[in-house]
Amino acid sequence: MSATQNHIGPSQSPCLPHPSPRQRLILASASPRRRELLAQLISGFDIVAAEVTEHEDPATDPRVMVAHNAALKADWVAERHPEAVVLGADTTVFIGERVLNKPAGAAEARAMLRELSGRTHTVFTGLALRCGQSGLRLEARVSSEVTFKPLEEALIEAYLAKVHTLDKAGGYSIQEHGEMIVASRRGSLSNIIGLPLEETKELLVRARVL
Repeated sequence: MSATQNHIGPSQSPCLPHPSPRQRLILASASPRRRELLAQLISGFDIVAAEVTEHEDPATDPRVMVAHNAALKADWVAERHPEAVVLGADTTVFIGERVLNKPAGAAEARAMLRELSGRTHTVFTGLALRCGQSGLRLEARVSSEVTFKPLEEALIEAYLAKVHTLDKAGGYSIQEHGEMIVASRRGSLSNIIGLPLEETKELLVRARVL
């Protein structure tokens, strides 16, 4: 799969013709990383964590997985807050025809870092923007590439001692001591962190939130 190929889909229903400039925006995620990134684009948004069961089958096409999960989150929140514009997002790591989601424990985090060691993987993010009141439906998919340094066991242990990775796809965080493990990257850094800012901004502009 080619990385850094971004896709933004058409709206299936038009936005309100003249939405209020103070139209409420909700981020359908409790992720502190997504909250911090979205705050670079807009202030005053709300956060409502979607209470959904995400699809995480490691054999699933990662593009399908992130698109499905982002829509699942956005739809769940939009159904309960129909007056608001809702942003859902989902990110995963893909290597060797296999998806690496969030590790279940320290042992799995170590195993993921060993698998990523010295190799290039792809980070996929799906975005979904919804508004129940207007029928707004916008979606986008973004990918970036990350190449890891060869990681010795001592380095893996040192990294895990510094970074909490159990809530991060692939068992790592590029913005936290990434210099220890990452050799290079190609594409959007914010996508690798969890919310591609360029594509998110484009969706919010098309929805007339920005």
